[in-house]
Amino acid sequence: MTPSNENRAIAMAALFQCAELVRQVAWEGSAEPAPFETCIKSLFTLDADTVEAIYGDLSQLRLGFTVLEQQLGQDNAGRDMEITRYVITLLHLERRLRKRPDLVTAIQEGIQAAEKQFEFFAPTHANTVARLADVYQNSISKMGPRIIVQGDQGHLSNPDNASRIRALLLAGIRAAVLWRQAGGTRWNLIFGRAKLVAAARRLGPH
Repeated sequence: MTPSNENRAIAMAALFQCAELVRQVAWEGSAEPAPFETCIKSLFTLDADTVEAIYGDLSQLRLGFTVLEQQLGQDNAGRDMEITRYVITLLHLERRLRKRPDLVTAIQEGIQAAEKQFEFFAPTHANTVARLADVYQNSISKMGPRIIVQGDQGHLSNPDNASRIRALLLAGIRAAVLWRQAGGTRWNLIFGRAKLVAAARRLGPH
């Protein structure tokens, strides 16, 4: 993967899309179907030639580009610290995951097992999502720090919603891996925000 602002912007848009969908499920009890499907499908696309191809095409990350601009742009009024916290924690967890090859292997095997269900279920079917949620719970959740998801308790206590959230967090880890592979660092987020936002505006919805 070529390190570039464009590739970093795509990966970060995917990460923000996952975080925003976690927020939607937690507070509203549902997630926008098309962006949700894009995030979940990315877990099963391992041999794409480009970051863009992992997500189908850039239009599938329209929500993520919008949220990226809101969160990293100069207008503080559009920022949601809850989403920022999810993104920062996922980036931190990805760094920790690099030191745990045993968990990386467990995640890969778990995703492969979930993929076998495609013969019977769609990628976003409740059974597939539940399998991905189990992968997250049996790997990332064991590392810490655990991500505390805020939301409506009625929605959070719903098992299907809990599975959706965990599957989205796993997809967020996938996006964080792509961010690193594209040359993304903490310094890029601190000092390169303007370049990221500019790239997002070029690549995102117009």
